[in-house]
Amino acid sequence: MKNLITRFVREDAGQDLIEYALLGSFVALAAYTGAQFLGTNLRNWYSTMGTSVSTAAAAAVIS
Repeated sequence: MKNLITRFVREDAGQDLIEYALLGSFVALAAYTGAQFLGTNLRNWYSTMGTSVSTAAAAAVIS
């Protein structure tokens, strides 16, 4: 039993796979968070621009 535990602790097969999986998960989470932040900001910007254009068009038609 002691031999099995010692071998398990020293064995590093699969370690690279786990490291790459963790790194990939972190990158995916960062990309998802960045896309949500960027999407919200772009939606607000387009909404503001749309309101400005509508206001300017309405003012041009009235005068």
